[in-house]
Amino acid sequence: MRIISGSDKGKKLIMPNDKTTRPLRDMAKESIFNILTHANFVDFQLKDSKVLDLFSGIGSFGLECISRGSKFVLFLENYPSVLKILKNNISSLKYENKSKILDIDAFKINSNTFEENQKFQIIFCDPPFKEKKLNNLLKDIQNINILEKNGIILIHRKKNSIDNFPINFKILKLKNYGLSKFIFGNFS
Repeated sequence: MRIISGSDKGKKLIMPNDKTTRPLRDMAKESIFNILTHANFVDFQLKDSKVLDLFSGIGSFGLECISRGSKFVLFLENYPSVLKILKNNISSLKYENKSKILDIDAFKINSNTFEENQKFQIIFCDPPFKEKKLNNLLKDIQNINILEKNGIILIHRKKNSIDNFPINFKILKLKNYGLSKFIFGNFS
């Protein structure tokens, strides 16, 4: 597992020893960033963006964003052994000034979780595949109003998962990759 592009291309990330964490693999990241970079379905720029990485794990997605020019990434992770690895990955890349970690359950976010008027251009949501409360999380994201007007919510799910989304969640693109699918969307 490594940073695949940008200012820290090739730098290795520390991986967890246990199998309960599912880090975003290099080829999947490359596919996601190709879509984000060349997307014609939304006006989005990664450079100088602010990113919210929910269920961050070791930080693979958010760290890649910083390497590619994002201004700031807020990581939400609450699994103790992975949280330690996330902190070590941020430190080894010297990204402390471009990131912040909140040790909380992403399903418990509310307006007090974020700074006043804090908004993100991209929200990456990679919950455990068995998780069924995704609809509630998306409603919370909309109610808290933390997604920029032209922002993107990127959801990583198991390829055959069936999820219910809020009625005003608009799927902009769906990309199948191996056993996973990536849903790019926002609120209409």
